[in-house]
Amino acid sequence: MTSAATALAPRETPKVPGLPLLGSVLDMAKDPARFFLDCYRKYGPVCRLKVLGENYVLISGVEAANLMGTRDGKECLRSKEFWEGLVGEYGATRVLTGSDGEAHKQLRDIMRHGYSKESIKGRYNELVKITDGAFARDWPVGTEVPVLQAMQYLVVDQLGTILTGAAPLEYVKDIRITILHILNVLVTRQRPKILLKRPIYKKSKARVFELGYTMIEQAKARYGKVPEDQRNLIDDIYAAHVETPEVMPASDLIVSLTGPYVAGLDTVANTISAVVYSVLKHPEVKARVLAEVDALFDKGEINEETFMKELPALNGAIMETMRLYPIAVAQMRTATKDFVFEGHQIHEGEMIYIGTSVPHFMGEYWPEPEKFDIDRYAKPRAEHMQPGVYSPYGRGPHTCLGKSLAEVQMAISMARIFYRLDMELESPDYVLKTKTAPTPGPANDFKVRVKGLRH
Repeated sequence: MTSAATALAPRETPKVPGLPLLGSVLDMAKDPARFFLDCYRKYGPVCRLKVLGENYVLISGVEAANLMGTRDGKECLRSKEFWEGLVGEYGATRVLTGSDGEAHKQLRDIMRHGYSKESIKGRYNELVKITDGAFARDWPVGTEVPVLQAMQYLVVDQLGTILTGAAPLEYVKDIRITILHILNVLVTRQRPKILLKRPIYKKSKARVFELGYTMIEQAKARYGKVPEDQRNLIDDIYAAHVETPEVMPASDLIVSLTGPYVAGLDTVANTISAVVYSVLKHPEVKARVLAEVDALFDKGEINEETFMKELPALNGAIMETMRLYPIAVAQMRTATKDFVFEGHQIHEGEMIYIGTSVPHFMGEYWPEPEKFDIDRYAKPRAEHMQPGVYSPYGRGPHTCLGKSLAEVQMAISMARIFYRLDMELESPDYVLKTKTAPTPGPANDFKVRVKGLRH
């Protein structure tokens, strides 16, 4: 990163060829992580491309990942424009993901505790019971289970109970349909706006608002009656509305209160579905994971102090899955001002894709990058500790606020599923099919066969 005033020989920014009108949208839709990697290899850390008639700058590689955490990155990049469509669709004024600077800090401070692993302290074993209930409901023995759908119900069950006090499973499909349309059309802009006129979207959006109004009434009834050390995320958001309405106005309540479900459906569910595939696909990894989870649960209830340390193979499998199947393929920003990056002039107002996942697939940092290797993360290798090479939760000020909570949630979910269920892929040769819109993850038709119960 260099400022526009720095003396540096300017470089001509290459342009990625694309189709008329469509630009590079088909390549991105097929495999965005691979597309961004190919662009980096062919054009370097900066290039320009078109998507559905819009111009974008792509900056990628470790150079771009490291930029995100710097002062220059904070000053030159903002999130607002990419999320304005979502904000408008909810009739809100702002959202956490689309705020910058002091506004972003204010919202993070409100939600920090509710999205942290501290919010589930003392409740790990409750999460286990919720997970077991999901198995009984959605994973019947002798059937082929659609994994992503089952995981979406599990995540809403877990997050609803722990973060909000209720698990609105009857709204899962509505939340999913609503957020798919909004993200595809208004945020990632991979689909035309005409889709927002579809009756199925309008009906689902109305249902999400119905859920939001219910949550507001529930939070209102709890306000002032819950000890501060027992407040959940919803309590914190509603308290901020009552006590600082200029920071959390009434118009922002629905998008903020239903946010945990949206986040979980599009991140945690995708990741743990891919973990199931990755472990079942590699028998030697599966054997190590089963040995770990058997030893863990055979002792009885979880010891929260030692829990994560007792699962090195499983946590390695989760981290490796997040490397090979990243949810945060790229971060979308707008240039706040003119600046120079790696010798390339970027202008104020230009829309930017920041390909932070590109280093995930580079042999310069990860020996045999296509290999599923769960030991990359343990000392002395610790390959993920190289600056800028591993960004599963994003980078910079907008790094996932729920990172520590998600790590525990995924570990508990995966430990329990491999402990309780005897599963297999359709065949040993099965290769995971993936979807890309709005975020990458296993395809909806990915299924596993539940052969029986292990415990």
